[in-house]
Amino acid sequence: MKNLYLQLLEFQSASQPLVLATVTKTMGSTPQKPGSSALFNIKGLLYGTVGGGVLEDKIQQSALQAITTKESGYYHFNLDKEMLNGEDALCGGQIEILIDASPFDHLSVFEEIKRSLDMKIPGVLATTVKHTVGNKVSIERKWFTASTVNSFNQNEIAVKEIKRLIQDRDPAQYCEFKMADTERLIFLEPIFPPPHSIIAGAGHIGKALSHIGRLLDFEITMIDDREEYANQANLPDADHILVGDAGEILEDMDLAPDSYVVIVTRGHKDDAKALRPCIGCEAAYVGMIGSRNKVALMREEFIKKGWAEPREWKDIHAPIGLDIQSKSVEEIAISIAAQLIQVKNVKIPIHV
Repeated sequence: MKNLYLQLLEFQSASQPLVLATVTKTMGSTPQKPGSSALFNIKGLLYGTVGGGVLEDKIQQSALQAITTKESGYYHFNLDKEMLNGEDALCGGQIEILIDASPFDHLSVFEEIKRSLDMKIPGVLATTVKHTVGNKVSIERKWFTASTVNSFNQNEIAVKEIKRLIQDRDPAQYCEFKMADTERLIFLEPIFPPPHSIIAGAGHIGKALSHIGRLLDFEITMIDDREEYANQANLPDADHILVGDAGEILEDMDLAPDSYVVIVTRGHKDDAKALRPCIGCEAAYVGMIGSRNKVALMREEFIKKGWAEPREWKDIHAPIGLDIQSKSVEEIAISIAAQLIQVKNVKIPIHV
């Protein structure tokens, strides 16, 4: 799913008003965690989720009210049967939701986020909420990167926390700060550029993996020397399509800690050429398709010719994918995607 703030930019020309709902705090067992967001229009849920089921229906009611009143609000829900009229499948926890009745007021901030992400720059969205009357609130948003965070003069502790969130590179660390005046809350949401999946080989497996990768929020680059395969009609899920020799293209690419290289070309020779520039690179993941026998022979060749040290070869995921006894093209692609998720969900520290 595309980042919801970027999605808002695409909806800005819509004639109907939108409401942004965000989970800001949870206690106990809840269907969603802090940072989960959803967009609602007059017809109901448009994009994202804040819990699903009965809870989302309750939040939708508040969102529809906000569309009518044009007033933002802050709400607390107890997920028990009494509060939700005895409905089953409840978690029993508590959840707090921020309803922004005018998200388009912050378009300039969302545009800043897009510019940063386009340049592969992570940052933190600081949302300041001030209570007015009852559940009603006013909302202010600011975007901070490592180079601009010192301009946040609201709270010295919050500045340190923003720097930590960027360095930890963990999007799950949605944080709340209470200001000394007790009327204001600051919510800090770390946002990072999407991980970059570079798929060498636009055959059946590469194509299937590009589709799954799109669903998993990867930026997708496809590489193949066959124009009949490497084109937008054949690869509608790809962000970038590069036609040429995979080895030469990978040699010129900046394989960064958020890069995930998948080598699924049409043959042993092409796989080897694509793999060579990946040895010892900074990519979070390098995987190559092939049988255990093929991989063993290639490992022997690479070490014998001095193309890789034994310790460097250990960083290569080959044979590629998790062992789920996959047989079909789609199952193989799923096994690779599952391994990408497994590696991605290990935090990667960066320097600020």
